[in-house]
Amino acid sequence: MGPERKFYEKIKKNITSISWIRLENNSLLGTPDLLAYNTSGHFFTVELKVTKSNKVRFSPHQISFHTRHPENTFIMVQHLGSGAVKLFRGSRIMELAACGLELEACCLGLDACGLFFSELGA
Repeated sequence: MGPERKFYEKIKKNITSISWIRLENNSLLGTPDLLAYNTSGHFFTVELKVTKSNKVRFSPHQISFHTRHPENTFIMVQHLGSGAVKLFRGSRIMELAACGLELEACCLGLDACGLFFSELGA
């Protein structure tokens, strides 16, 4: 099992208030990894990234997706060394690609991310 799959399993286990759908998509490049739905009836997407350094790498297709869809899209990054989890809005993908994990996140940690996602659209 790859690192992003392990990260997804951790998210699914720890953020149970959200309905998670893992998108296994090889035909529409750049599509985020997760489609999610909260109890307020709000849909959103999450791109998962796992990194060993502070740099976060994106394909041109991923950058294009988040640039074209700046609302209700998010990027959740886990740093393998520290285990830290950071959440960024998809609209900030260019800054995240340039600055890496030095960029200020909108949430830190799985619990905070779960609460943030639960309150979307409420």
